[in-house]
Amino acid sequence: MTTLESLSPCNNIGPVIPTTPLITFLERVQETALDTFGKKGFDPKLYVDLSLKFNLSTTEKAFDGLPRNENGNVLVKDLEEFIATYFEDEGDDLVYYDPPDFVPEPDGFLPEVENLEVREWALKVHSLWKNLSRKISGEVLKQPELHTLLPLPEPMIVPGSRFREVYYWDSYWVIRGLLASKMYETAKSIVTNLISLVNKYGFALNGGRAYYTNRSEPPLLSAMVYEIYNRTGDMELAKAALPALLKEHEFWNSEMHKVTIQDAQGSNHILSRYYAKWNKPRPESSTIDKQFASKLLNVSEKQQFYREVASTAESGWDFSTRWMRNPSEFTTLATTSVLPVDLNVFILKMELDIAFLAKETGEESLAENFLEASQARKRAINSIFWNEKMGQWLDYWLTGSTTCQETWKASNQNQNAFASNFSPLWINLFNSDTTLVKTIMRSLQSSGLLCAAGIATSLKNSGQQWDFPNGWAPLQHMIVEGLVRSESQEARSLAEEIAKRWIRTNYIGYKKTGVMHEKYNVEKCGEFGGGGEYVPQTGFGWSNGVVLAFLEEFGWPQDQRIDC
Repeated sequence: MTTLESLSPCNNIGPVIPTTPLITFLERVQETALDTFGKKGFDPKLYVDLSLKFNLSTTEKAFDGLPRNENGNVLVKDLEEFIATYFEDEGDDLVYYDPPDFVPEPDGFLPEVENLEVREWALKVHSLWKNLSRKISGEVLKQPELHTLLPLPEPMIVPGSRFREVYYWDSYWVIRGLLASKMYETAKSIVTNLISLVNKYGFALNGGRAYYTNRSEPPLLSAMVYEIYNRTGDMELAKAALPALLKEHEFWNSEMHKVTIQDAQGSNHILSRYYAKWNKPRPESSTIDKQFASKLLNVSEKQQFYREVASTAESGWDFSTRWMRNPSEFTTLATTSVLPVDLNVFILKMELDIAFLAKETGEESLAENFLEASQARKRAINSIFWNEKMGQWLDYWLTGSTTCQETWKASNQNQNAFASNFSPLWINLFNSDTTLVKTIMRSLQSSGLLCAAGIATSLKNSGQQWDFPNGWAPLQHMIVEGLVRSESQEARSLAEEIAKRWIRTNYIGYKKTGVMHEKYNVEKCGEFGGGGEYVPQTGFGWSNGVVLAFLEEFGWPQDQRIDC
């Protein structure tokens, strides 16, 4: 069998990992369900999340014995009966958990929120942590082979709706909200689960399912540890996390992720890209991926497309024209050919966090090494991504997805406006220069991204969920926090204005629908977002977290209106 070590991403094969027999079988069930039930309301993820009541061979035998009509399809009644007989109910692999550190109104909760209407709503958002708190069921722990849910050791916060497992980058903003809610133990348990994944797989998975072992997500584990340590001084957590953070840093600087770019002055820089260990349809969206791949001519094109789709999912931006060579054609996804600004910002943050935690735990030489690494990445970000004319950092397109080394060309910068172009602001190395911050502020204000209800993800209305007019909580938070951390009062004023636009749209949306949403339409205050490959979701982990973090930072005066 081909191993990861025997393959290089600098050829046309790239690394892959094997699919488990359980996942392969559940993909068959997914395809049969689509044929039987039809596309309307169909969610392919539901079927790969199901847990078996009996062993795989027994279940597979029963499935193969289902009668089929002249078209080869299973009848609705027969498939419904099979699913009811051989699978547990959806979501049964997790059970509700009552977090011991939750209280209805914590001491010192959002002291600057004076407006009683806003405070009442903030307490409702705070109470959602209890609704979203889960732990792995005893059945998963006893018989993990019957489940795609991974047996994580600690309780967790799930995002909500169809997302019934822990997600990697979501967890950072969940934790920011938990810290505002004074739920320090719950925050720590999320980090403990992610550390366990890094220790087992060498990286934090996209999410807590067996079918996510083919990729990671934007790497924010170090930032989670930093924030918890900053609030609690938990030295035990810092010491436990450091080896895992070193493993994760190695993963993101491994051969498949790193690319060497020679800049215009002839200096070499190492930057990172997304690159999934996969060349098949994503199990959780297998039917969707196969439908798109049917447009392609040969096996190698399809395999490359599947890798690009999974790599885009690894970016967290699934999906956006940001990653497409032709914005109107989904099969032109080429994420492995992009050096993304924000990914390298996250890795720079990781290097700075490791240096900080190493120093705190007495690892002085390690701290020095990672400070040097952070300085090298800062130089790379400025040299390869910065565009003086636009006043933004721009993604860099590689000549080809298999390129591991090339020479920089100005024409390869993606000059389209994306919220991620402003992500370096989040790092103190960039927001401490007041002149630079003012340049970036002017660029943001003239970019077209700043809208009535927040910052748009892009300017392209493609129907993809990580494009216009959708705004997402993580992007609002990174830009706002970067502006706040600068020494410019003008920047802080802009940050507060953006944050309050975002708070208002979340508040009005909640008043209208009774729920928090995954994403919002930044053109229309109080309207949730749409587009993408699944229906809009509610719950919702990172939206809750960012609202609470913003209210903690800026408060809400008694006499300030909350309506749009």
